[in-house]
Amino acid sequence: MKPNRKDPICFSKHLYRARNRVERFFNKIKHYRRIATRYDKTAESFLAALKLTAVRIWLRDNESTS
Repeated sequence: MKPNRKDPICFSKHLYRARNRVERFFNKIKHYRRIATRYDKTAESFLAALKLTAVRIWLRDNESTS
């Protein structure tokens, strides 16, 4: 932060953390070829594929190692 700044920058750690999580999620989704190239013709089937990919990522990130 610059000491000569007149107005302080509005910064929320909570919003920054949430934004970072969303950006990382989209980066993970782009690794799936079906989503990245959008093979699906209809919006409904693309949304379904996106939901399946999201569940797969969530399960992989939250699986137990036991």
